[in-house]
Amino acid sequence: MTIEYLKKAGKNPGSEAGHARKTVEEMLAAIESRGEAAVREYAQKLDKWTGEIVVTPAEVERRTRDLPASVKRDIEFATSQVRNFALVQRESMQEFSREISPGLTAGQRLIPVNVAGCYVPAGRYAHIASAYMAIATAKAAGVPTVVAASSPYRGEGIHPQILYAMKVSGADVILTLGGVQAIASLAFGLFSGKPADIVVGPGNKFVAEAKRTLFGKVGIDVFAGPTEIAVIADDSADPAIVASDLVGQAEHGHESPAWLISLSKDLALKVMDLVPRYIAKLPPTARDAAGAAWRDYGEVVVCMDRAEAVRVSDRYAAEHLEVQARNLDWWLANLTCYGSLFLGEETTVAFGDKASGTNHILPTKGAARYSGGLSVHKFIKTVTWQRMTREATRDVAQVTARISRLEGMEAHARTADDRLQKYFPQERFDRGDPVEQ
Repeated sequence: MTIEYLKKAGKNPGSEAGHARKTVEEMLAAIESRGEAAVREYAQKLDKWTGEIVVTPAEVERRTRDLPASVKRDIEFATSQVRNFALVQRESMQEFSREISPGLTAGQRLIPVNVAGCYVPAGRYAHIASAYMAIATAKAAGVPTVVAASSPYRGEGIHPQILYAMKVSGADVILTLGGVQAIASLAFGLFSGKPADIVVGPGNKFVAEAKRTLFGKVGIDVFAGPTEIAVIADDSADPAIVASDLVGQAEHGHESPAWLISLSKDLALKVMDLVPRYIAKLPPTARDAAGAAWRDYGEVVVCMDRAEAVRVSDRYAAEHLEVQARNLDWWLANLTCYGSLFLGEETTVAFGDKASGTNHILPTKGAARYSGGLSVHKFIKTVTWQRMTREATRDVAQVTARISRLEGMEAHARTADDRLQKYFPQERFDRGDPVEQ
């Protein structure tokens, strides 16, 4: 089967990432060397912030007291949705203990990390939802200490609505810090005395690069890039809804790809006609971002059948994937690479972004081929344990000794030999040929 591109992107999601690396490396080196003093300097230089870094409970209360009751109710509702979904995820995970051969019992434990660092961006937009997506999920996983950070907003400390979402979600420590200096402070335990075991949360390319660089010293949620959307649509789809959803994600930023995979050329052409009109009607900030994103990163591809559409979609491995087509169960069964899937016109990425309950911190730039998004699983270590009777060591020790010697690892083999000699002194065993060199 053939596919036809009606619109091809002039750039790709990795085009603009390179120049951030040098800046981030320099900042991380300075912060690791000079600690909190360097962070304060960056906070003043980059965010014009000279106030207190750690937000006290009294300050949280003062700055959120006057929020409208309707705003508080909405944040509480959305937080509850995310928390409840995360709790169900946690319940789906199980510890177990099993005798896998006579006398040998093995199992797994599920242990939350001790400290999670949760970053909430507040640049072009105040990402209220990112607070409860990260913090409430970590708390549902059982993380004892969550340290949250967000940048000062218009010189007045953390945005009060973000602050309220942090409070409702259960953050234990809150830092007024943004960007690379926030990620470094979370990772190194600056201002909190609690170095994070994992750092999660979305952010710009500098935040993403800081997380990538620190990965290994700390865990991270995903290798993140600009927000992506792909929509699969057939001739049953409403072109106005498809166009609206593409524009809805393109407003995230100048580098946010929006892809249409259509089974109908007629529908694709209608959507291409509508998207620029919808962008033109946006307020200035969103119009600027969405216009650049659609111009530079938007793509429209027409496929001849469903199987080809699945192959194209799986190659994109989009962060958000909508299906507005017939037979939704077929698509659910056959699509394999996406961060989160939205089936049918009735749901949309914005629902998942804000209030339906699934998490919006998701893999981008093709990472959905091998990774899911943020969930309770990211905050929980699946660790194994084993226990054996002396009788059970008879078979395992012999095989261990022989394989170890085949590999040339004599010291490994002797740990098995010593147990065979101690537990069964009267017996002779085939332990393999000793390693001579």
